[in-house]
Formats: sequence, C-alpha cells, structure tokens
Amino acid sequence: MGRLGYFLNRLFKMDYKRMFSTIKDIRARSGKSYFFLLPDMLHCALKYNAGYMDYKIAEMWNLNDEQRKTVITRGISNGIVRRMNDKAYWHFFDDKAQFNETFAKWVPRKWLKIHEGTTVEEIADLAQGRDALIGKPLEGSSGVGITKYTPADWKDPEAFRARLLADQIGILEEVVVQHPAMASLCPTSVNTCRIATLLGDKDQGIVYAFIRIGNGKVMDNVDCGGMAARIDLDSGMLLTVGADKAGNRYAKHPITGTDIVGFQIPYWEEAKAMCMEAARIVPQLRFVAWDVAITADGPTFIEGNSFPSHAVPQFAAHYPDGIGILPEFKKFIDV
Repeated sequence: MGRLGYFLNRLFKMDYKRMFSTIKDIRARSGKSYFFLLPDMLHCALKYNAGYMDYKIAEMWNLNDEQRKTVITRGISNGIVRRMNDKAYWHFFDDKAQFNETFAKWVPRKWLKIHEGTTVEEIADLAQGRDALIGKPLEGSSGVGITKYTPADWKDPEAFRARLLADQIGILEEVVVQHPAMASLCPTSVNTCRIATLLGDKDQGIVYAFIRIGNGKVMDNVDCGGMAARIDLDSGMLLTVGADKAGNRYAKHPITGTDIVGFQIPYWEEAKAMCMEAARIVPQLRFVAWDVAITADGPTFIEGNSFPSHAVPQFAAHYPDGIGILPEFKKFIDV
C-alpha cells in the first residue's frame, strides 16, 4: 500500500475523539497554534506516513524535513513487518503458551496453560509454596489483562480456578525474580529489555535495544505508565534519559532515585546472544522484538513480539540531535 492509500485507509478508521485530544495535548506541549499544527500534521501524514501519535511521540514539530525522514513512523513500521514476517507463523509468538514451548530453552520458569480442562490440582501444584503468580491472556499486548495473584486469591482453589477462567487468563506463571541491579531501577515491576533482531537482506543482527522501566505499577510497559531508555548495543549501558508516552523525561527514577543514564545492564552479552540464537528458530519471522528479563542467573524471555511496536524506538528524548532510528534499519534492509 502506497503512502496515499495508507493515509486514506487511516482516515476512514481514525479515532477522531482521541486524535483531537492528542492535538490539544500537542498544542500545550509545543506552544504551537492549531493553524501551524494541523497543516503540519497533514504534511507529515502524507509525506512520512506519520499518524498523530507519531507526530506527538517524535515531537515532529521540532524537526525539519531532513530529520523527519529518519523517524520510523507507523506506516513505515507496518510496511517493514509485512515484508519481513510471514503472518502464517505469527502464532509462535502471539500465543503465549506456544511461545513458552517453542523457546523453552530460555523460559525456565514454571507455567500452566489455563482452559476448561485445567484441574484445581494442577493449579494448586503450581501455586504451592509461592508468594505470587502472574496471569496473562493467551494473546494480547501492551500489558492488557495481566494480573498478579497472591495466596489470598487461591485460598479457595475452586473459586480461584473459576476466577482465572472468568478473567480470561490463558497462562499462569511463577513470578520472574529480576537481578538486584535491575530491581534498583524500580522494584515493583520486572524491568525488561526490548531487543529487536532483524534478519535482513543486507545484514543480520540487533537493530535496536531499549530498557522499559516501571513507575510504581506491576507492569513496565509504556502503555501502563512506564518509561524507556535507549541501550548502547555494544556495552549494554543506558545512553539516554528515561522517557514516557506523555513526554516526561527522567535522569533519575522518580521513585527510587537510581541514575538512568549510565546504568549498566547485567549479562548484556548473554542477552544479545540469546536473542540472536532464538531469532533463527522461526526464520519466517525476520523482525522480532524480544522482551528479556535479567535475573541473577542470566537473561530469560518474557515474550516475543511478531508485530513490534514502533512507539518506543521513536521517542524524541532518545534522539536529542533529531536524527531518528530509521538509518539503523537501513543497515539491514532497504526502506
């Protein structure tokens, strides 16, 4: 689909209420008038396949056209996914139980698939001696539907089984205990590394990596109020401030006070090697974003994403010179 076709398709499917709310927010943040913003957003939509959220997150009002060419917008990202990932194989990642089975080498935690045939005894066996369990929908993204359960929840085993089914939980897992250094950023969430592998025509490797850090909630996801910072691919050190979807920037974590810039990810080389080995197990998906937790024993997968979000890799705070991440993709594929 060309730029005009993509634009027209989005035009018909647009959530206009959300769009105008976003434009109002952009006006407050940018100090620009509606007379500037509306035609400029239209220009970016037609020329760069940029939606209103792209415009907001990348702060495109601050960028000239040369800089805007380097932003990975939604339209560009969708095109890369369509080219690189055969949809017939998405189920290896989209189904969380199948993901755990396929990549079992790097998923050592205990887990149980929840369905009508799951017995009370199986659930009780998983819960035995644990302080908490994590329930997830079998499919889904952005942390939607993920619930933390405690012994008070499974005190009545029959009622707990019924609740899991009512909550549409598809998989129940033991809690991942993160490395103490990672917990020092934010102890309420498992702060994961988003590592994107790309098996391109020009090169194969890791195209980008970010850490996602919670901000007091169970989830670290930016759609749940978390923040992200860019990771240096060579050293595993955080290069940038933390930034969230609202545009807030943090040199130190607002709850723990831990420095974000310069923070060193433990087991970084092991995490990269794990992702590259796993990337070749389902080669029909050539562009995958892996969510990696770092434990005291090394890296482990939380999940993999067959349709990587383009939001985090374009936060304006991560590109202070205005040059976005698209040039990194061009080292691997033609865009």
